[in-house]
Amino acid sequence: MRAWAVVENGKPLQEIELPTPEPKGTEVLLEVTHCGVCHSDLHIWEGYYDIGGGQKMSLVDRGVTLPLAMGHEIVARVVKLGPDATGVKPGDLRIVYPWLGCGKCEKCLAEEDNMCTVAARSRGVCQSGGSGSHGIAPRPRPLADPGTLDPAVAATYACSGTTVYSAIKKTFPLPPHEPIVLVGAGGLGLNAIAILKALKHQNIISVDVSAEKRDAALKAGAHKAVDGSGDGAEVTKRIVEAAGGPVLAVIDLVNGTATARFAFGALRKGGKLVQVGLFGGELMLPLPIMAIRALTVQGSYVGNPKELRELVKLAQDGELTALPVATVPQNQAYDALMRLRDGKITGRVVLKAEAA
Repeated sequence: MRAWAVVENGKPLQEIELPTPEPKGTEVLLEVTHCGVCHSDLHIWEGYYDIGGGQKMSLVDRGVTLPLAMGHEIVARVVKLGPDATGVKPGDLRIVYPWLGCGKCEKCLAEEDNMCTVAARSRGVCQSGGSGSHGIAPRPRPLADPGTLDPAVAATYACSGTTVYSAIKKTFPLPPHEPIVLVGAGGLGLNAIAILKALKHQNIISVDVSAEKRDAALKAGAHKAVDGSGDGAEVTKRIVEAAGGPVLAVIDLVNGTATARFAFGALRKGGKLVQVGLFGGELMLPLPIMAIRALTVQGSYVGNPKELRELVKLAQDGELTALPVATVPQNQAYDALMRLRDGKITGRVVLKAEAA
């Protein structure tokens, strides 16, 4: 199999040859057709997360070994089944759920694989992902049928879509007229707007430093857009003014030190800040205020296979507006990654295999 892989952190991806795996037991051999390029890929490429206070968490600690074909927003075609695999057949096109755990613990058996604490086997992180030509699914269950959905759009549901859907669920039930604030109007932010609209929410406020991305958010259906640049206290003030007062729910899709501070500052009594992004940094919390105002700060780590299927059904039912997607050849994976790093992508860029 061919792969455009990280061979050395922070260096250009290299095209390499790796052994094509042979499916065993319940395994399924897949051939990648489409793969979204996600901001998490930048952290994997760099080799660390910024955890604040001048500290970095090496991705070696997450089980990352090089060389690695990144990419976890995958649509792939079934090529071959292991002798015990059932439920799919060669030629089937499937969305590949990437956040795999051990497959045997209580969380995995409850289809909450992303919360597994036994063994992380995330695709594109701990094993080869969608910038490689092939991969193995340990079992058919986490493969979702895209039906008639555009496979380039369907690929984004594996991470971007499911991640924001899971985060939105953590803020609900929320009255439709209550403002919900989305920090970041990139691929995650635009997907979140589309999902909130599909769920009939009527008051969506998008925050971003880029005027172009704020415009994209408004075109996607956000009701208001707020400039997220400059002093944090000023950004909080802009959010509160746009919302008509402090808010019950903020989803921080960037989740850096600056965004976490102004997002937290915008909460009203009983409010919740859901932290999704991995930009990095730290947030100092005033502990008496947390109790007095009954505030919640909650992390949200991607989503689970059940949420992926719920999201795909929402899309198949025609309720979900497709995220703006641009496709590029799979061999342009590094160029796409650099465009993402430089903030030059609105929506999502998706790698497309030559044979797709």
